[in-house]
Amino acid sequence: MIRVEHIGIAVKDLKKVNDLYSRLFNQSPYKEERVASEAVNTSFFQIGETKIEFLESDQPDSAISKYVDKNRSGIHHIAFEVADIQLEIDRLKGEGFVIIYNPAKLGADNKLITFLHPKSTNGVLIELCQELK
Repeated sequence: MIRVEHIGIAVKDLKKVNDLYSRLFNQSPYKEERVASEAVNTSFFQIGETKIEFLESDQPDSAISKYVDKNRSGIHHIAFEVADIQLEIDRLKGEGFVIIYNPAKLGADNKLITFLHPKSTNGVLIELCQELK
């Protein structure tokens, strides 16, 4: 089963965004976390069954920093939760999708993650994630 796990939004200033969305959603982020391997600081808001992840770069040459410099703040990726990430990586690779991390690596929120390159998904960065147990 695949379901939308979260929507990732790249931002320039995480503190400002957390303040803004805390007022909008009438709640604070349930989690803030630094992910060193991606050079980002993240915050998560739970909205119904879906999470929104805000990502702020902490290095000028990171993927998020480059994205914000090029596109300003905005939707960066859509993440889908899968039961077995390696099985999905192998299946999707066989279907011709370009996999960014194989094998998957540790990401935010206690998840194994990989991405499908936008050139193979009609311009949309897709993240696959699996909860670590």
